[in-house]
Amino acid sequence: MKTDVVIVGAGPSGIATAACLNSFSIPNVVIEKEDCTASLWKNKAYDRLKLHLAKQFCSLPLMPHSADAPTFIPKDEFIRYLDDYVKHFMINPVFCTEVVSATFSETSNTWSVISRNKITGEVNEYMSNFLVVATGENSEGIIPEIPGLESFPGEVMHSSLYKSGAGFAGKSVLVVGCGNSGMEIAYDLSNFGAITSISIRSPFHVMTKEMIHLGMVLVKYLPVKVVDELLLMLARFKYGNLSKYGIVRPKNGPLALKASTGRSAVIDVGTVHKIKTGEIKVVKGLLSIKGTEVLFSDGKSDHFDAIVFATGYKSTANNWLKDDGCMLNEEGFPKKMFPNHWKGMNGVYCVGLARRGLEGVSMDARNIANDIKNKINGVN
Repeated sequence: MKTDVVIVGAGPSGIATAACLNSFSIPNVVIEKEDCTASLWKNKAYDRLKLHLAKQFCSLPLMPHSADAPTFIPKDEFIRYLDDYVKHFMINPVFCTEVVSATFSETSNTWSVISRNKITGEVNEYMSNFLVVATGENSEGIIPEIPGLESFPGEVMHSSLYKSGAGFAGKSVLVVGCGNSGMEIAYDLSNFGAITSISIRSPFHVMTKEMIHLGMVLVKYLPVKVVDELLLMLARFKYGNLSKYGIVRPKNGPLALKASTGRSAVIDVGTVHKIKTGEIKVVKGLLSIKGTEVLFSDGKSDHFDAIVFATGYKSTANNWLKDDGCMLNEEGFPKKMFPNHWKGMNGVYCVGLARRGLEGVSMDARNIANDIKNKINGVN
C-alpha cells in the first residue's frame, strides 16, 4: 500500500499527528499493535488516575478541552476526550497490527514499513515518503533484575497492570519506585487496607498540583531559577523537612530538573501525610529477594505478600526502526536535544519522546505536520 505518511502508534502522539496531517489533507496511515486507540490509558492506567497538570496543558492540537471540564481531568473523562478527538478528525487506525521493520530505500527515496496482523498473521507492506515514530515513551514496562526475584512466591506486577488496591486488603505490599505512579499506588493500596511500604532510592521533589500549575504559568514570564526558588519555598512551607522521612530533594529545582532530565516532580495526592503518620513505610532500595523476604540496601529486611514495580517504561522503537541508529539512542529516545529532537533524516520523525507530556506531544505533532506539508509543497 502506498501513502504519504505512515504513523506507528495510535496513542495521543499518533492521533495528534494524524489530526494535524488530516487538517492539511495529507494522506496517512496509523498502525497500532493493540485493539484500540490510547491503549495505555484504557487498559494500563489505574482507576484513580487524574491528569497531574491543568487541562490547558493537556489538550491535543486543534481541539481544546471544553470550558466546563474540570481543571484536573480524571482518566475516564480524558479517555472520552481522546475518543471524541479520533472521531472528530476521522482517524481510522489499522488495529492489532505490529510493525516488524521500517527501512529507508535511497534508491526509491521511500520507507518500506513491514507489518503483521497479530490475529491473522497476515503480512503487509506500506510504502511512504515519511515515517512518524509515535509509539511513545511508555511502550513496555520495566521490571529490574533483582537477585532472587524468581523465588518470590507472591504476586508480582508492573504498575501498568495495577488497577486498584481492592484485592490487597490486609496484605503486606511493597511498591518499588517513587515517581508519580509509585507514590499514588502506595496511597491507593493504603486506602484499601494494605500494609504498604514504598522503596525510595533516588531524590525527588514533592509538589501539589496547584504548585506545579503556578510554576508552569509563571515560567512564561520569569526565569526558571526564580520560579523554582518560589516553588521550593512553597514546598518547604507545605511539607517541612522530608529528609527525616526518607524523602530527599534533588539539587536542581523541579522545573530545571524536568527540563534537563525529563524527571517530573511527584504530585502529592496524600501519600506524604500517610508517610508522616506511618501508614506508609519508607524503605531503601532493593538488594535481593529470598522467598517472601526482601533485603534492602541499608541491611534491613522485611516480608511481603506482593510487589508492585512502578519502575518506569522504555521505548521499543529501536526494535523495528532500521535507520542505523541515526535518530534514537540505545534507550529509544531522540539523540538530538529539545527543541530539535523531533526530526531525523530521510523523512523520519518522532513525536512524544521529549519527556514533556501532552504539551510536548502537541508541539511535536504540529512541527511534524508543518514540516511534511512544506516538503510536499517544495518549501525548505
